[in-house]
Amino acid sequence: MQERSSVAELASSLRSELDRYSPGGKLPSSRALVERYRVSPVTVTRALAQLAAEGLVVTRPGAGAFRAEPRAAAPAAGDTSWQEVALSADTATEIVPRAVDASGVLVTLAAPPPGVVEFNGGYLHPSLQPERALAAALARAGRRPGAWGRPPADGLPELREWFAREIGGSVTAAEVLITAGGQSALTTALRALGAPGTPVLVESPTYPGMLAVARAAGLRPVPVPCDADGVRPDLLEAAFRATGARVFVCQPLFQNPTGAVLRSERRREVLRIARAAGAFVVEDDFARRLVHEDAGPLPATLAADDPDGVVVHVCSLTKVTSASLRVGALAARGPVLERLRAIQVVDSFFVPRPLQEAALELVGAPAWGRHLRAVAGELRNRRDTLASAVALQLPELALPPRIPSGGYHLWLRLPDTLDEAALHSAALRAGVAAAPGRPYFCAEPPAGHLRLSFAGVAGPGEITEGVRRLRTAIDELTP
Repeated sequence: MQERSSVAELASSLRSELDRYSPGGKLPSSRALVERYRVSPVTVTRALAQLAAEGLVVTRPGAGAFRAEPRAAAPAAGDTSWQEVALSADTATEIVPRAVDASGVLVTLAAPPPGVVEFNGGYLHPSLQPERALAAALARAGRRPGAWGRPPADGLPELREWFAREIGGSVTAAEVLITAGGQSALTTALRALGAPGTPVLVESPTYPGMLAVARAAGLRPVPVPCDADGVRPDLLEAAFRATGARVFVCQPLFQNPTGAVLRSERRREVLRIARAAGAFVVEDDFARRLVHEDAGPLPATLAADDPDGVVVHVCSLTKVTSASLRVGALAARGPVLERLRAIQVVDSFFVPRPLQEAALELVGAPAWGRHLRAVAGELRNRRDTLASAVALQLPELALPPRIPSGGYHLWLRLPDTLDEAALHSAALRAGVAAAPGRPYFCAEPPAGHLRLSFAGVAGPGEITEGVRRLRTAIDELTP
């Protein structure tokens, strides 16, 4: 956050001073800018790159940065109103509209303004990311023979083998496809398994990104309520009977947003019910590497207990490393694997080989185990800090029945007297960004909620300050 702010501030300062130079005039050297503004060379490089992207300066390696020639006046804007008709012309005949609502995803992707506590983040704070290990892995990967050549369409064999071992059971490398992260894997799975206009069963509440993917594929999400032990099998069975659905999407481990872990006897029931319905279970195992230090042994994946090809497994390295290491995996067995492979090839050809090679270098290095242990300890500390601060300062917000021992957030229920949208707005005014609960439901929510992430903030001190600001926001709305 601080680095982003300093780059923006320097770019703003340089932008305001460009009138001092004639077109083609040379700006001060990078060294002079470092000394003048007391920033790092990296900040100077990024600020100049931003101005170059805006067409305001031109950088020449070895020569420096120069003011760009004035740009010609932009042509008058055309009339694009015709597109409204073209994009909605077949709405009357569509079972599910094709309009895509990305608002629930953007909440966790958008960086809040400087100074705002980021309780809405979906990725690790830079201080928790293995930046040195990633840089070293990428450097080593770039020097591997053939690293910049075309990879196999299914992914590097060694990386597929690593994911197969991680998924467990009898899953083999031949049943694994390498994907560009978990979101891409979910997109491929839902497009492969559901025809446009058909229902797909989802946990309620559930991850907004998955709901967006389903709707973009023309599917109709149908909610199946969850409790503290995960999805309710009785309601899942009833939903299959009522809808004729052939797909159920779930997160059995540290579910997003509730944090629930699917109880062992329910795991068997979910597989039995899906098999009897002739349906697939898409297992989104996003949080297995976000386990907390005090979690104890984790249950196996659903895929590990499934010899019959009911489960299509999705997992990724992104959450526990960096948002930019978009390397994940799809695992399936039987004829569906060929359909998954075909859709992925048509959509994206393959995941860039240097990224796959870097992922292999990372997970094979001694630093990988140290990183996972460090994240497990830090997430536990942050979780405890947030849970304690909420219990002490925000007693009207109900914590989950069981505080999760994995994942990166807490799911808080609001009292009926507190409006969710009003609280979200008041929180932003108080300097804290939280994820509102409404996008996590595909039907009417039973109550208002907030999801507070403790992974994207700088540390316990910022967590405490964020809760204090939430208290201010609630007090503003309370008579």
